[in-house]
Amino acid sequence: MANTKHAPHGGYSPDMDGRTHEATYSGFIKFAEISTAVVICHVLALAVGGIKHAWLTAIFGVVLSLAAGAVGAMAPSIGVRAPAAVGVLLLLALIFY
Repeated sequence: MANTKHAPHGGYSPDMDGRTHEATYSGFIKFAEISTAVVICHVLALAVGGIKHAWLTAIFGVVLSLAAGAVGAMAPSIGVRAPAAVGVLLLLALIFY
């Protein structure tokens, strides 16, 4: 690996756009966080369906988590909180159903 400690421009060559690179990385991290929350919701929905035999609630939870993930991806101020809220609802359904 190249030694970039003494490289000018913060390790980026003049041909590279450092701000665009950092924005792309930030977007990838946000996507990974939201996707992880949606997958956790799907696992919780499978638990609700499998343990409590409430498959309609599980299907509704999957659809709702997908919609919440899309809303979180489109609205940066909401982010991962939308699918996390659905995850809390599914966890409550698993506990109290």
